[in-house]
Amino acid sequence: MVRKLVLDVDTGSDDAVAIMFAALHPDLDLLGVTTVNGNVPLVHTTDNSLRVLDFIGRSDVAVHPGLARPIVRHGFPAPKRFSRDSDRDMHGTELPLPPPVSKPHEVGAAEYLVRTARELPGEVTLVPVGPLSNIAAALALAPDLVELVPEVVIMGGAHHFGNETPAAEFNIWADPEAADMVLSAGFPKVTLVPLDATHKALVSTADVERLRALGTPAGEAAAKLVEKRIAAYAVAGEAARPDAAPVHDALCTAYLVRPEVIGTRPVHVTVETRGDRTVGRTVMDLRSGSTTPPNCDVAFDADAALFNQLLLTVFARRA
Repeated sequence: MVRKLVLDVDTGSDDAVAIMFAALHPDLDLLGVTTVNGNVPLVHTTDNSLRVLDFIGRSDVAVHPGLARPIVRHGFPAPKRFSRDSDRDMHGTELPLPPPVSKPHEVGAAEYLVRTARELPGEVTLVPVGPLSNIAAALALAPDLVELVPEVVIMGGAHHFGNETPAAEFNIWADPEAADMVLSAGFPKVTLVPLDATHKALVSTADVERLRALGTPAGEAAAKLVEKRIAAYAVAGEAARPDAAPVHDALCTAYLVRPEVIGTRPVHVTVETRGDRTVGRTVMDLRSGSTTPPNCDVAFDADAALFNQLLLTVFARRA
């Protein structure tokens, strides 16, 4: 059965891999892409998303620009862990793909999300892999969204370690109020894929060469983007291996077709919105005797071999 989804992105190298996976997998129907400020400003997340879709021949997928700032905080916080376009930046302001020919859709992200969920009640999975600003804005416009969307699959958060701060992962840290709103909204199913899982599904330089050898646009693009990620992670020393890197967002799209690619457990998760040192932390109640009802299926493990095989299989396809 083909699964319908909307991908909400802040493209970004790992978002780009997720977009290509969702756009090319035969069991996924990518209805649209919504963009949000995050890895780079909104104008670039939108431009990068268009570049990716044009490059792989899926210009038919519309890109809807969304929020240019967090829902509460003034200004958008620039990432603190690296300087933009430095050798530690695994994204770059502009992806190394040709400029897009396609244009952004005139309908904004929040309006599109609400409209699509209402037109296809119970059929559309939301997959936000950037800051959750657009999803929170859509909830503010239409609280009934929680009754229309069967599952939200989020790349974000961390339990063992953060990446933007010692306590917080970037996507949640960048708009903690939005994240708190989404996690507490009451969606029937929320699957949270944090750093704990994505760092167990590394893509290596050998995997990159396999992707490049496919000879397809997606294989070429994925190889180029992941190669940059590996180099940046090696400089920063942030991955378990110097010859490999996580591709966080693509693990969410892989889960849509092969749920066993991650190992989850039901957990109650809240977001810290006030702590000076802990803002953006996903607080996971892992106490064995906890009576707090779980609100998320949280991934703590991942199958790296299956993940890499899925990438190779899907990126061998042409649109």
